[in-house]
Amino acid sequence: MTAIIEMRTYKTRPGKRSEFLEIFTSRSVPAHREIGMKVIGPFLSIEDPDTFFFMRGFPDLASREPMKSKFYDGELWKDELESLLMPMLESWQVVLVEDTCGLMGEGPG
Repeated sequence: MTAIIEMRTYKTRPGKRSEFLEIFTSRSVPAHREIGMKVIGPFLSIEDPDTFFFMRGFPDLASREPMKSKFYDGELWKDELESLLMPMLESWQVVLVEDTCGLMGEGPG
């Protein structure tokens, strides 16, 4: 089976990228990794100071929805991160691709 990658583009409200990323990298990324998702990034846009990119990986397509549900239905997201992070976002886009290059490697990380 091929691993699955969500290629995610986030645009924060003006001037909020640094604050968003501080919370994202310190709180959200470790929680993703505990569930078994791998996060690569964030990558900061050179052209737009309010945009960044990251990839979120899953072992396979079947595990994607259950792993996402574990995060988004969990206490950390519901009780803390959702109310902090969502107001800082202007928009986001997700493109789902197969990890044919092996970027996600083996196991969480």
